[in-house]
Amino acid sequence: MAQLAREHMARYREVQRILWAILGLNVLVAVAKFGWGTFSGSMAMANDGIASFLDGFSNLVGLLGVRIASKPPDASHPYGHAKYETYASAVIGVALLIAAGEIATKAISTLVSGESAILVDWVSYLIMGGTLVMNLGVSLWEGRQGARLKSEVLEADAKHTRSDAYVSISVICSLIFVQLGISAADAVVSLLVAVAVLGSAISIFRQASRTLGDASRLNTSEVVRLVETVEGVRSVHEVRSRGSEGEVYVDLHILLDPKMPLIEAHERATEVEQVIEQVYPEVADVVVHMEPDVAEERRNALGPGVRRQEE
Repeated sequence: MAQLAREHMARYREVQRILWAILGLNVLVAVAKFGWGTFSGSMAMANDGIASFLDGFSNLVGLLGVRIASKPPDASHPYGHAKYETYASAVIGVALLIAAGEIATKAISTLVSGESAILVDWVSYLIMGGTLVMNLGVSLWEGRQGARLKSEVLEADAKHTRSDAYVSISVICSLIFVQLGISAADAVVSLLVAVAVLGSAISIFRQASRTLGDASRLNTSEVVRLVETVEGVRSVHEVRSRGSEGEVYVDLHILLDPKMPLIEAHERATEVEQVIEQVYPEVADVVVHMEPDVAEERRNALGPGVRRQEE
């Protein structure tokens, strides 16, 4: 268990390093887009810059959440603090909802008033093109790291950054339309920005709800087949798993020979823990309930969807 704890701590430290690096990039991108968007009068570009600032805010929230989540279990948190990473991702979702509302409100106001004065030149395209390439690169890299580390914060932030890339493409299109004389395109694209931000928020909330709602994390049938490979295990039932993607808790029941000595039964249970942790690195703890293979216990084990190993 000590080795497992060290591995999880190393995971949290790596997530923090990634978030710090992306925070720096997001600040550079945000300053460039918001600054030139404000100067040139492009509401779509300025709003895209605000979205990038929110990316930076998301990184800070993620860093705080991961820092708390990395704390070891204590008397008041016997299962650890892993869900704080999920809370951080939910806060990012709330920030995105607020941003979507503000962007949409400004866009609608501009459409209603009909007032729009935008300066479009090569600098606008240079900034948007450069930040687009950066956003695509960051979202791809961060998404891969999030999947590798099973980090909800990194995966949520990667989705946010990817939506920013799509928004940047829309902003470039709006600049082209404005040059063609269609000034309303700036506000219309801003509405698309709001929709993209809203979609990112909904995706983050869905992911967070799986963790906070204790949704099953492991495939029960696969766990049963895996555990049944352990010598001496006659049947497996009541397999349950919960937690975040990167820190899963599992408990299950196994039927053993009722005449098996206690010390041997304990060894079988330890083997079950080891095979699960080897196949599923994200598992932080496994609780194995040992039961004698007698008629009453076997009847309890034969519930809906439970597999049985025939002798």
